[in-house]
Amino acid sequence: QVQLAESGGGLVQAGGSLRLSCVVSGSIFSTIDMAWYRQAPGKQRDLVARITPSGHTIYTDTVKGRFTISRDNAKKIVYLQMNNLKPEDTGVYYCLYSGGRTYWGQGTQVTVSS
Repeated sequence: QVQLAESGGGLVQAGGSLRLSCVVSGSIFSTIDMAWYRQAPGKQRDLVARITPSGHTIYTDTVKGRFTISRDNAKKIVYLQMNNLKPEDTGVYYCLYSGGRTYWGQGTQVTVSS
């Protein structure tokens, strides 16, 4: 069974940085698309960034130039480096494993104060 474990969230001031990690266990990783989603309070869960097995990436417009998604296939980890954080980046960040079935992590809270 696929298990995802996110970490790296926290409280940071606007302009600061955080790096989120998502460790995958229980299944293959190198051939799977991975993604980070964000759910702000009272809002739906939205895509932040996605990375293919070959390393091709896409980002939602609001984070382009500030966030970087990357992966380490040997360690089965996907990262989200978040720089120049803004209060509107606040939310719970979820890791998504997008294989034949999809799996979600438990989420990690990111709070950006102004």
